[in-house]
Amino acid sequence: MNHLAHTLLAGEDELLQLGGLMGDFVHGQPDPALPSGVIAGIRLHRAIDVYTDSHPEVAAARSLLPAPFRRYGGILLDMWFDHLLARDFPRWSEQRLETYSLGVRDMLDRHTPLLPPGLQRFRHYMEAHALPGGYARPEEIGAALDGISHRLRRANPVAEALPVLVGLDRPLQAHFEAFYPQLQSFAKRWREAELPVR
Repeated sequence: MNHLAHTLLAGEDELLQLGGLMGDFVHGQPDPALPSGVIAGIRLHRAIDVYTDSHPEVAAARSLLPAPFRRYGGILLDMWFDHLLARDFPRWSEQRLETYSLGVRDMLDRHTPLLPPGLQRFRHYMEAHALPGGYARPEEIGAALDGISHRLRRANPVAEALPVLVGLDRPLQAHFEAFYPQLQSFAKRWREAELPVR
């Protein structure tokens, strides 16, 4: 799952949401000086990634991708599932997508001193492209995949994946719709088990 899903699955707690966003930009043990809620959000991000990567619906969705795209299925499905989440946002959230997306960017502005350098840089890209709400637009997914492709060390087909994903939209959506409610339940259970009652 990508940025939109990670913040949404963190629930209402802002520090947990912030940690969810930071998860892709923090490697190894989080800085113990970070607020405990942010550290918990990073841990939740990692738990969501493990759950997602091992889920049968995600494996079935990955199997639909033709070679050579299947090798990059984790990246491609993370992005496309965020697209599906954004595209049908009223189904998964009571907030409007634009309102939620602006709130995520405002949250990053409020906590700038806590952001790792990679997220500091990415924040400007988010602002320029109205992310994470912009992921509702297929062309924004295409631009993101192009950027990811150039950051990977070896030659890869990621930049050319958008037409493949669009062509598989209906079956990928079916797998997403079977998977995402289970992921919501997993994240809710994790929060209930791991976070202290406030």
